[in-house]
Amino acid sequence: MDMRWKPSVTVAAIIEREGRFLLVEEETSEGLKLNNPAGHLDPGESPAQACARETLEETAYRFEPTALVGVYLSRAKRAATGEDFTYLRFAFCGRLGEREPGRSLDTGIVRALWLTPQEIRASAARHRSPLLLRCVEDYLAGVRHPLSVITTDDSVFTTR
Repeated sequence: MDMRWKPSVTVAAIIEREGRFLLVEEETSEGLKLNNPAGHLDPGESPAQACARETLEETAYRFEPTALVGVYLSRAKRAATGEDFTYLRFAFCGRLGEREPGRSLDTGIVRALWLTPQEIRASAARHRSPLLLRCVEDYLAGVRHPLSVITTDDSVFTTR
């Protein structure tokens, strides 16, 4: 029987404030890693909605996506299990809102932190994915696309 290949759809927030980028330090099967606030697209939400939700869950900051930085496809093998996986990532930039004091972070997230581009480049060995740096570099290069390039049909928001 043929298995249909299905990459995991993920979203990521590229958030810059005063020359620093908001990242998360998270527990993985390969130790503590750095990543953009990111996660999986859930049923019943648009990619922009997923990005706002994931950012809040992982950093306790409200976030409103205002532009698409890019769409990225990456493939890797998990060292511990040899599992081959592929991610299709939608990366957004936007407006950072207030931090919700007392809000606990998602399971596995150790902390949210602010790093300069130089610190991000210097910590590449700790990145969960090469897409972390690629998204930051694209953002720094001024890459922006209107949110309207992503269409989410109304059928996504209805239950059957």
